[in-house]
Amino acid sequence: MDADVIIIGAGAAGMMCGAAAGRRGKSVIILDHAERAGEKIRISGGGRCNFTNLHCGPDNFISENPHFAKSALKRYTQYDFLDLVEKYGIKWHEKTKGQLFCDGRSQEIIDMLLTECTKAGNELRLGTEVLGVEKLGDGFVVTTPTQTLATSAVVVACGGPSIPKMGATGFGYKLAEQFGLNLIKTEPALVPLTFTDQMKTPIAALSGVSVDTVITNERASFDEALLFTHRGLSGPAILQISSYWNAGEAITVNMAPGRDALAELRKAKAETPKLSPEKWLAQYLPARLASHLALTFNYARLADMPDRELMNLALQVSAWHIRPAGTEGYRKAEVTRGGVDTDELSSKTLEAWKVPGLYFIGEVVDVTGHLGGHNFQWAWASGVACGQAL
Repeated sequence: MDADVIIIGAGAAGMMCGAAAGRRGKSVIILDHAERAGEKIRISGGGRCNFTNLHCGPDNFISENPHFAKSALKRYTQYDFLDLVEKYGIKWHEKTKGQLFCDGRSQEIIDMLLTECTKAGNELRLGTEVLGVEKLGDGFVVTTPTQTLATSAVVVACGGPSIPKMGATGFGYKLAEQFGLNLIKTEPALVPLTFTDQMKTPIAALSGVSVDTVITNERASFDEALLFTHRGLSGPAILQISSYWNAGEAITVNMAPGRDALAELRKAKAETPKLSPEKWLAQYLPARLASHLALTFNYARLADMPDRELMNLALQVSAWHIRPAGTEGYRKAEVTRGGVDTDELSSKTLEAWKVPGLYFIGEVVDVTGHLGGHNFQWAWASGVACGQAL
């Protein structure tokens, strides 16, 4: 054997797994076609890496089996990873909703993981494409352009096709299919939504406008900011709901969360009848957005508006129904929804039931986290669970 373990993918899950396995005395080779390790870590969080979330738990994940992630998340928690971060003296801060970021650059997290791998005796081979994996006896043969490697175990940690400009592919899914494992349909997740061409033109003037919202559909609700773009909608709330959105569905946007817009509008009409619809909207919304919405109401004063029009105006603020045309696709998606069916894997070890010695961890598995550090926590937790089982 060239190594006890070969890990395909030098990302968050792969490096975490390599370090955990190496500490147990396993010889580990980590292969990645990229020239640098941890590329998704590097660009995450605007370059500051939202490395975990204080409130991370099973409810923050989407999967055909909502219980699958519980075992790994319980055995390696956000506080365990935070201890590692602090051990390396990496300064961090908490943003909204428990999101933890580096004070400095994401490279600090990458360097920490590389050091952990080095200390554990891992061999990292970057710029090395994996051409194929075959079962051979009790082990596997992994083929690269320059050599063939024999190993007892293979860990697939190469993620999904999100952000292809960084070299992301669906190679992990091809391996799963090759070995007879079922896949859950994959879709871009945590991704901006786009409008039809007819809607883009009037909305383009709002590009860059942000507003606090509650966004809902039949399956989920998120109270975070929305951002208008020249192609549609983005921002945390949209990225969150996108993971629960299917093509053709509508979403509802409340831009006055926690307030009764109609009751306040009726009160404003009674107390300040000369107030214009635009001025009233500006109490809730950024000026550009208020001006845009007011264009659809041909009234100079609230006093001139019949009750039906008051209701329509209130609905523009508190229940704006949108049917997006689509998403920005994998090129803008932070993660991939779906992947290797969790019924095919052990929740304790991430090993494929049908193929002893073959493991799948991280994004390639049908476990997709919410925005805010949860996907990294799944990478850390699944990597450790696998590494400790090898």
